[in-house]
Amino acid sequence: MNMKNAIYMIESVKNSQMNSFIITSEGGKIIVIDGGWSWDLDALLSKLKEITRDEIPHIDAWILSHSHEDHIDAFMRVMGECPEVISLDGKIYYNFPSIQFFAHEDPSAVKTATQFYKLLPKFADKACIVSGGDVYDIGDIHIEVLYSTLSEFKYAVCNNSSIVFKLTLGGKTAMFLGDASFHVGQKLLELYGDTDILKCDICQMGHHGQGGPDKDFYAKVSPEICFWNTPKWLWDNDLGNGFNTAIFGTVEVRGWMDEIGVKKNIVLKDGTGVYEW
Repeated sequence: MNMKNAIYMIESVKNSQMNSFIITSEGGKIIVIDGGWSWDLDALLSKLKEITRDEIPHIDAWILSHSHEDHIDAFMRVMGECPEVISLDGKIYYNFPSIQFFAHEDPSAVKTATQFYKLLPKFADKACIVSGGDVYDIGDIHIEVLYSTLSEFKYAVCNNSSIVFKLTLGGKTAMFLGDASFHVGQKLLELYGDTDILKCDICQMGHHGQGGPDKDFYAKVSPEICFWNTPKWLWDNDLGNGFNTAIFGTVEVRGWMDEIGVKKNIVLKDGTGVYEW
């Protein structure tokens, strides 16, 4: 199998915010990140089959950023209904807070996490709970976990439990933020702001490009390429009354990234996007 070093952001089937990525390496490794809503599974599987040229594509690792349904429902559909459609050769990496921790603030996270734990016996042998500071090598893909859930955050508890990791592959670095918020961005600056660890060539924008880390954080990352898991209505901050008339901060964040000097934006509104090197 001949593959390139690449990051694929998989299309949103229903024009909703979601998160679904495939990482491929020249060494033949494949990592899936999240997967999106349950209805996004077919698009993910189709791209995996195209990449691997196999009817049952192999996956070397599946990383779950956090337990919101627009991120992990497709994964749970596979594990619950049709595990035979993939060959999962490696581990499933995640770190979810307890259901009790979610309960005071986020009923949707309680529902999704409860479903996840009911399914866990089906893949417990592959489960790997990660912590900040962990390092994993999946073939030629090097992963440093910079942050995982912290009990000190009692607000936006599910988004603030997003795993943040830095990927190094083929001379490029990429930051994946999941739905990390402003508070996680500040924590990362506190932990690493005096070093070059946060600097990356590529960045997946936190929380769909709005309500995530602030400009100071992104300036420290200073990416050249950004992946926005952002449908058109969110990209334009438009729920029907015109450009930049809704409550989301996407347009402001777009301005920040222009000022920082981003050279290329790959946006979910345009369908499946890819960066190869």
